[in-house]
Amino acid sequence: MAEQESRTQSSTWSRWLLAVSGICLFGFLAAWALGIKAFIGPPFILMLATLAIYFQTKPSLKVFTFTFWVFAFTAAALFYPVAFFSWGGFELKRLNVPLIQLIMFGMGASLSFGDFARAVKMPKAVLIGMLLQFTVMPLAGWSVAHVFGFEPEVAAGVILIGSCSGGVASNVMAYLARANVALSVTMTACSTLLAPLMTPTAMKILAGRLVPIPFMGMMISIIKMVILPIVAGLIANWLLHGRRKWLDRILPVVSMAAICFIIAIIAANSRNELLTAGFLLIGAAAVHNTIGYTLGYFGARAARLSEIDCRTVALEVGMQNGGMAVGLAIDVLKSTNAALAPAIFGTWMNVSGSTLASWWRESIPPDAHADQAEKTKEPERIEALPT
Repeated sequence: MAEQESRTQSSTWSRWLLAVSGICLFGFLAAWALGIKAFIGPPFILMLATLAIYFQTKPSLKVFTFTFWVFAFTAAALFYPVAFFSWGGFELKRLNVPLIQLIMFGMGASLSFGDFARAVKMPKAVLIGMLLQFTVMPLAGWSVAHVFGFEPEVAAGVILIGSCSGGVASNVMAYLARANVALSVTMTACSTLLAPLMTPTAMKILAGRLVPIPFMGMMISIIKMVILPIVAGLIANWLLHGRRKWLDRILPVVSMAAICFIIAIIAANSRNELLTAGFLLIGAAAVHNTIGYTLGYFGARAARLSEIDCRTVALEVGMQNGGMAVGLAIDVLKSTNAALAPAIFGTWMNVSGSTLASWWRESIPPDAHADQAEKTKEPERIEALPT
């Protein structure tokens, strides 16, 4: 009885949220049609925020919650950029790197030392994944940047997102797709360890003619901004093992809020460039992301991995660590324009990844591992960071 009452209340709450979203959409369209500029932004932002809350109430749509919060923060930054420049004389863009370090700490807390040790148990799949990760995506980024004809700093950002390691979002998508989560987490861990060497190397070779690439500076920045916070998160995970349920609950929320805030700061500081090249960047993100999924999948097929592992490698190769790319663009390249591509690509990857994962979830292949359920981590641990 209580459960039925709870479902009824949830359904009522969902209908109210949809109604508010509809009213906001009507207000936005009316203000737009009447040319009342001061009233265009608020209903549009509120509509996106309300939809984000609505998706959170629907298990089948929950994966899109983060994406719509990103849309809401981005819209707020485009309509009211001054609000994201400074507070009380403090420049908000100085928060970008500390916030990314916080996100990386959360990523480390979602991993364990066993995730690294598992590479020994599945060397072939991990090696194939690493090879594809650091060849397909950087080269695809370089190709896409040149085909779309972006200006040098924006083009460098496209190559940068392709040169980074995999992100934890791929682990979430592997879980949703009923793929090999253990392999996905292990690949993320290993590619992150390789990033201080592989990312600067790819950038020096592919983007060195576009913008200055300080190889050692980028390597040190990755260690300080990514590796050290992840190690701290790993240690926190180990010390709090069995007593970290509160950490699992709070870190995803903090991380999502941090990412949304970082994207808003970037959007505000590069507003003109985003309005000019935004749609092109979305198209570039779709092409780049699709290349990653496709070549990741068929590269794994060529190496004769199982269907489940092929899908896992495809998700891992196609989804990059957007937080790392944003941090390097700001901290090393000193360019918010270079951070535009990682910010947009990161949002697109969550949309495409969740869509692909939902499709694959409904088509489990005949050769799926019998012990797949044992390899899949619990959702409380996996649903961590959408970076």
